[in-house]
Order: sequence, then C-alpha cells, then structure tokens
Amino acid sequence: MKFSVFQVSRKGGRVRNEDRMGYCYTRESALFILADGMGGHPGGDLAAQLALQTLATRFQREATPRVGCPATFLATALIAAHQAITRSAHSQGLADPARTTLVAALAQGGALTWIHCGDSRLYLLRSGHLLARTRDHSYAAHQVQAARGQEALQRNLLFTCLGSPSHPIHDLGGPVRLHQQDRFLLCSDGLWDSLPEAVILQRLQALPVNEAVPQLAEEALRAGGPHSDNVTLIAVEWETPAASDSCHGVSTEGLSQGVFASTIQCGVSQAQEAAADDLDDAAIERSIAEINEAIRRLRGS
Repeated sequence: MKFSVFQVSRKGGRVRNEDRMGYCYTRESALFILADGMGGHPGGDLAAQLALQTLATRFQREATPRVGCPATFLATALIAAHQAITRSAHSQGLADPARTTLVAALAQGGALTWIHCGDSRLYLLRSGHLLARTRDHSYAAHQVQAARGQEALQRNLLFTCLGSPSHPIHDLGGPVRLHQQDRFLLCSDGLWDSLPEAVILQRLQALPVNEAVPQLAEEALRAGGPHSDNVTLIAVEWETPAASDSCHGVSTEGLSQGVFASTIQCGVSQAQEAAADDLDDAAIERSIAEINEAIRRLRGS
C-alpha cells in the first residue's frame, strides 16, 4: 500500500480539546480512527482516547497482516470500545459515563470500508466528486418532516454514541474499490458545522492533504469565532505518486509480515481489555445480531 496522510487537532473556544484521532497499519491493512468526546458528560476526552486505544489494540492483534473481514472487524471493535467505556465508568462508580462519537475507516485489499456512530463524518472523493458521506446519527439528519424551528433546535442532539446507556447504533459503509489519488477525510463536527460542505470538498480536492488539512482547520476556527468547537481531521490520498518519498507519505511495501505501526497509544490496561471482552450472554447475542444485520445491509446496498 501507498498513501499520503495528514492529521491535525485544534482547540477551539472550549475548556479542553476532547477530540482524538490517529492511524495504524500493517503491510496489507490500514486503520484510520477519529473520536469526538462529548461535552456535557465527564471524561469525554478519556472516552475518545479509550475508543481509539481499543480499536488499535484489536487491530494490532487481528491484522496479521490482514483482518479476516473488514466489516465484521469494525463492528465488533466498535462494540468492544463501547463496552470498554461503560465498564470503565462502572468500575469508577460514575453515574454518568463518559461518551464519544466514533468514525473509523479500514483500507485493505485495495478497498475502503468504514463505520460510524454519532456525527463525526467520513467523506470519500474521486476526481472532485463526492462518492460517499456518512449520515449523522442526529435527530435533525433523520427527522425528514421536521419544521425548520424544530430542526434548528435539535440539530446537535445525537440519538446514539459510545458510552450511552443503550446499545450504540452504527452504520457501515463500503467496501468501495479505491482508485489512485482517491481522497477520504475523517472529521469532527467542529469542521463540517463551521464550513459549507462545498468548501470542505474543494479544499480537499485542490490541495495536497498536508496543505488541505491545516487550512481547513484554520478556516473552521475562524468561521466558528471565539466560541468555536474543537476541530479535528485526518485526510488520506490513496496511492499518491511517490508517496514513500514524501515526509507525509507511507509505503508498506518494505514492511515484514509481523510489523505494526501506529500513531495511537495502543496499551489499554488488562482490566479495560477484559471489560471490553466480558459481555454477558444477552449482550453477545444482541451484538452478533446487530453485526449480522449491518453486514446484510452493507452487502445488499
């Protein structure tokens, strides 16, 4: 695999930046992850970090050098991250667990598969045209008949996230066969809520990713003003010519079968990993049913 990648996270007018992002890869598979810890709940930054660590740890364990099925891997890893967050909150005696959104994309076998929960987004572009974009798990995005006033009021209200008391809803996308110079972007709502989609797509297509990403972040912060949300994004250009010669390029051709590289701290504690895997029978059955249904929707689309 060859790709160029650039990521940035900028603090807006918030007390702290609760966004987290990163990527990891082996010789034949690459995982890109972004999580936006939710304000209004304690420890949103910790929930986002734990989500990234859980996915990265499972990827390190299962990508040898490929995961078996990208859709199954993403769905089970998302559920494991949710369980790790809720069990961690329970062990600390927190009445209101930390919560986070999540979007993750897995490139393997020349194709891209993705998953999301909440309103952190993925955009996939080819030659300037939008091939795919995730649909937010918000009341506004799904309330087609809403009056304008109601939609404005509920725009930022999510009906699912990781760490919530209910089982998280998630959507799978792909697989989409990647072409040379396809570009995809993972971002928090601090970006897309501040800038028109046309501006995001134009910048992403017209500029190298190492220029587009910081420029988009800066434009979003300016547009958001003094009360701007945190802005986090990670962008990838697939099979960039001479990617291995760029300081932002990655080529996995020289990696041996057992090598794993990551920008994410992958060391979740044994207690956290056990909590993520320690599901009761009912939870396991619900998880399997949801994963199977998601994969059926994916293959039927």
